[in-house]
Amino acid sequence: MRLSRDKVNVLARAVADVLKEMDEVEFIEDPNTIRQETRKILEELLNQEERIDQAARQKIESQKRTIPEGSGEWEILYRKYYDEEMRNLLE
Repeated sequence: MRLSRDKVNVLARAVADVLKEMDEVEFIEDPNTIRQETRKILEELLNQEERIDQAARQKIESQKRTIPEGSGEWEILYRKYYDEEMRNLLE
């Protein structure tokens, strides 16, 4: 999923604000540094998700026959390949 830099910043700010409210969390760095690191982590996760999506789509496209995107078969294969890629990432 592609999100604009502004949307990622809004999410990072929201995460930092929630962390700031938690009694269990104590900031050692200033809040802006926390927000920037959160933004970097979110961007890395979004980039990983995009790579996984592309890998799953590539596997579907490499089938011997054309499978139309949006069809039931395509959805099943996409979920299968997406899950495989996620497992590979976590191993």
